[in-house]
Amino acid sequence: MDKKDLMATRYLANETRYENGMQYQRCGRSGVLLPKVSLGMWHNFGSVDPYERCREIVRFAFDHGVTHLDLANNYGPVYGSAEETLGRLMDDDLRPYRDELFISTKAGYDMWPGPYGNWGSRKYLIASLDQSLKRMHLDYVDLFYSHRYDPDTPLEETLQALVDIVRSGKALYIGISRWPLEASRFAINYLRRRDTPLLIYQGKLNMLNREPIDEGILKLCHDEGVGFIAFSPLAQGLLTGRYLNGIPEDSRMSKAQFLRPDMLTDALLEQLRHWNNEAEAKGQSLAERALRWILEQQGVTSVLVGASSTKQLEQNLRCV
Repeated sequence: MDKKDLMATRYLANETRYENGMQYQRCGRSGVLLPKVSLGMWHNFGSVDPYERCREIVRFAFDHGVTHLDLANNYGPVYGSAEETLGRLMDDDLRPYRDELFISTKAGYDMWPGPYGNWGSRKYLIASLDQSLKRMHLDYVDLFYSHRYDPDTPLEETLQALVDIVRSGKALYIGISRWPLEASRFAINYLRRRDTPLLIYQGKLNMLNREPIDEGILKLCHDEGVGFIAFSPLAQGLLTGRYLNGIPEDSRMSKAQFLRPDMLTDALLEQLRHWNNEAEAKGQSLAERALRWILEQQGVTSVLVGASSTKQLEQNLRCV
């Protein structure tokens, strides 16, 4: 049976999906267990990407115990289209397994024109989640994030909107992403007093960017019983080994897409090669070493990986 015929058949999840090596970690002091590797749908799942490839990757992920799918309202491109892809996947494949999935989405960045389609107001957060649920063909999400800190909206307004979203049944848990330390501490205390404890913090963490450690975010999460999930664990590809011998023609850096050529300095290249040599000495790839490094940090619950193919996802799953 070729790949096209396989995609046309009714999806039956692998019966051994929880016996394929995936490990699950408790998220803070909650009852939630998350896979150590979760699937991020920031890139490669938008309307510009072939649906059957998206479908193949998500099927592969779930068949290998990856139960957490992470989205946001503006993931694509175009904005909203990653959520639409998930909605189609729910209808085609995943509906029978909804209760085995932990699905998250976010709002905080620009999504629609005008003053109410951005940042952290109550109006934006609630309207955005309503739109997201329609796109994903869901009645609720397991986790809803404030995608970024809003310095101009009172924290109480943003946080109370999150509390009310949970009380409305549209989300089961609340998370925040890339909030500064003191605002995060305020959020933890505010939400706890309203019986809607903060489940998780999503932050950018990798071997080249250790801000959540240096700024005290990871320690705060660990001390307060809040989970932590890392995004951009491979630094947009810098920690995959693709740049050890220069800049490939088809790479993000060659297109100045998220990475600029001037970022690959001689010092950085020397560091990457050093880490790669250390990884090879242990029989690992540089990417595997980078992912394992994150999972070894105290307080980390899970790491978010993207994937443009099942082969790439399979390689990233080796870190568990």
